[in-house]
Amino acid sequence: MATAANSVAYPTLIEVDPFILAEKQKGLHNRWHPDIPPFATVKPGETFKIQCVDWTGAQIGNNDNADDIRDVDLTKCHNLSGPIGVEGAEPGDCLVVDILDINYFEKMPWGYSGIFELENGGGLFAREFNSKAAKAIWDLKGVYATSRHIPGVRFAGVTHPGIIGTAPSTELLARWNERETGLIAANANAVPPVAYPPNATGVHIGQDLAPEVKEKIAREGARTIPAREHGGNCDIKNLSKGSRCYLPVFVPGANFSVGDLHFSQGDGEITFCGAIEMAGTVTFSTSIIKGGIEKFGLKQPIFLPSPVDPTYATQVVFEGISVDLHGDGKQYNMDTTVAFKQAALNAITYLEKLGYTREQAYLLLTAAPVESHVGAVVDSPNACVTLGIPTAIFDHDILPRPEGLTKHDYGQCAIRSDGVL
Repeated sequence: MATAANSVAYPTLIEVDPFILAEKQKGLHNRWHPDIPPFATVKPGETFKIQCVDWTGAQIGNNDNADDIRDVDLTKCHNLSGPIGVEGAEPGDCLVVDILDINYFEKMPWGYSGIFELENGGGLFAREFNSKAAKAIWDLKGVYATSRHIPGVRFAGVTHPGIIGTAPSTELLARWNERETGLIAANANAVPPVAYPPNATGVHIGQDLAPEVKEKIAREGARTIPAREHGGNCDIKNLSKGSRCYLPVFVPGANFSVGDLHFSQGDGEITFCGAIEMAGTVTFSTSIIKGGIEKFGLKQPIFLPSPVDPTYATQVVFEGISVDLHGDGKQYNMDTTVAFKQAALNAITYLEKLGYTREQAYLLLTAAPVESHVGAVVDSPNACVTLGIPTAIFDHDILPRPEGLTKHDYGQCAIRSDGVL
């Protein structure tokens, strides 16, 4: 007979409500700063759970227009759960974080993908498409996702945290801000911006701190948009349940945080709001490797990918080279970003031939488990990048046939209520 005496549930150290705005909740923060104290502390080897809101902090709704994507306040993003201090971790150590499980909330079995406005967030093709807001809501059923806004596809998700990282030291934070503000100054008129400097507007630190400490964090805190030396917003789709992260430690306790949970994502997360964004729960365990930064030459984290991955053996693979074939035809020298963009544009053009709109195709590539690889970076002047779309995620044939492609009417994803595309 089962007994309760020796059955101890894993504790949930941070609890959130996915339907309440993040700024009204404890245990969340949306800036990186060494003066943010741990919200909870664990011993190495403990197993524990952390709940996370979606990255916008409940700004996006399950509806059929994209006005919330258009109007999203990016000064309030990302909303991370933590920090979590680990007893015994010291600067110079390596924090080992095992991601044991990731689940969406049963009361919120849906997520979303969005295309941001050119002037508010942008995305990979913000300038090329003069991007206007669009959105797809995804229904989550077990391991599968479907969308009323992108009909004809169903795929298994690779759930993962888009963001996991340790707190920076004072010196590291200063380096981040110096180099990123320098980049902004060199590209002052860039739209969308090349980086996001510290901004006191929208700051949330979900703890009761002295006013002068909160003001310092607001003034200096690094935005959570990019990945950096501590980890951060890496958006690695295979960093899923069963993965192990080796994170450099810069402050006593390491103070790691997690957020930006994704149900699924294509390599590149090309629309910026580009995975199936969700709220949910992550189960963790941690350990410490003393002196790990020196032992491993750890300039940035090391990750072991998940052993759990959906098997999609057959793909239609699109090649891209560092020539702007979809634009002015300009030749670039070994530019993998240009090559990736060309591969993605080739895929979008192909999906349009099948009947998907440009917006639907763009959102599908960002949300589905597409795979991208660098084919070559040695054959001057053209780097080669590939992007593969699994054929099995479609309920119809997408293979290139001698008779051509069959075009269907798949409607349109959720767009702005004023109809602007």
